[in-house]
Amino acid sequence: MTIVIQIIFALIAMLILGSALMMVLAKNVIHSALWLIASFFGVGALYLLLQAEFLAVVQVLVYVGAISILILFAIMLTRAADLAGETGRQWNNRWWLSLAVAGLLFGALIVPTVIGETWNVAPTEVAGAAAGQATGIAGAAELGRGFVYEYLLQFQVIGVLLLVALIGAIVIAYDETARRRRVLTLAEELELKKRQEAREAKEAKQSRKGKGEKPLPAPVPTDTLSKGNEGNEGNEGLVVR
Repeated sequence: MTIVIQIIFALIAMLILGSALMMVLAKNVIHSALWLIASFFGVGALYLLLQAEFLAVVQVLVYVGAISILILFAIMLTRAADLAGETGRQWNNRWWLSLAVAGLLFGALIVPTVIGETWNVAPTEVAGAAAGQATGIAGAAELGRGFVYEYLLQFQVIGVLLLVALIGAIVIAYDETARRRRVLTLAEELELKKRQEAREAKEAKQSRKGKGEKPLPAPVPTDTLSKGNEGNEGNEGLVVR
């Protein structure tokens, strides 16, 4: 069973690293966002493999279902050139600096973990459970109790911060909506077009009167023309002198 878990872990790790690499190397920014979603799915599968079902569900719901969709909407609204087919590489002149910073951060995170970790030893929770001690937080029920009792202050502070961010987003969206022109309905567009045509015809008539030109005759209604054509059908063959 351990070998199977190690194989699954290796496949998930390859999925995460490969998706992250393709996200950086993809020419199209939409494809980069899709590779990012694949990487998020891999992290969720890794949490599930570690028997952290709550974190796996949160990873999928928050990162894949919310943040990734937000990134896609932001790309579609701001990068029209890429959607039109211009898929050149988005290189920066200082890409080497970004690579160096990413490498340093990765080393600062992975090196202490590799050096300070004691391998091939039973986890503390398993050993504590075997000794009859209380185990740590494992599921959604334990996390809920921790939020309500042990971490109540931190939970309330995070709630206030999210509420402030939500209110700020509503205020910004309301200001943008107030400054934005209201979209007209089809009936309003037709009425506005008729008014513009009538105003243009009136202005043209006034300009002809000012120049002394003879005004154009009023347009003949369609029903009058149809009646005249019906009367002329019976007079075919007559010669007008």
